[in-house]
Amino acid sequence: MSPSPTNHDRTALRGSPSRTLILGSTSRYRRELLARLAISFEVASPDVDETPQPGEAPAELALRLALGKARAVAANFPQAVVIGSDQVADLNGLSLGKPGSHERAVAQLRQMRGQTVVFQTAVAVVCAESGFEQVELAAVSVKFRELGDDEIENYLRTERPYDCAGSAKSEGLGIALLDSIESDDPTALVGLPLIRTCRMIRAAGIALLATPEETS
Repeated sequence: MSPSPTNHDRTALRGSPSRTLILGSTSRYRRELLARLAISFEVASPDVDETPQPGEAPAELALRLALGKARAVAANFPQAVVIGSDQVADLNGLSLGKPGSHERAVAQLRQMRGQTVVFQTAVAVVCAESGFEQVELAAVSVKFRELGDDEIENYLRTERPYDCAGSAKSEGLGIALLDSIESDDPTALVGLPLIRTCRMIRAAGIALLATPEETS
């Protein structure tokens, strides 16, 4: 039996898509971002090995994993439109993922202080039944301040961003770690580039900004 996706809160919706929309991610940050579109969607966990391949560049890793996650969920729900996403922090070609622990987060932030880090955020949209498949990359350049060890410790103890690539949450206290952010897709740094996501799910047949009459 195929697994069932988890129902997302369907309040304050502007109509229903012609196909079921599934977010192939367990990230609460991505769920919160997709909910901004006020459209019905469900959530399913992708089963994908996120181990980097030998010599794989950060951008290539993010693109491969985003597409792999979308394909994995679409295999179980072929009629649905599935979104997959992944983010890798790129420090001069070195991939930095989620630290998972305080010690690793300290090491990451020490590496990144005074540096420009490119957060490679990829999003993929797949519908197995229709054969639709697109994947795009949103690169966000982030300049970190020259951080003192006390600042790093205080930040991590306060926010505990151990589930975030690069150990920093720009939507919270992490903004105090930064000198600048450059991006053409403002939500990409949080984990899901919504401008690209909207463009891709529209192309896949999901109605956005539609009235109930248009989608009934």
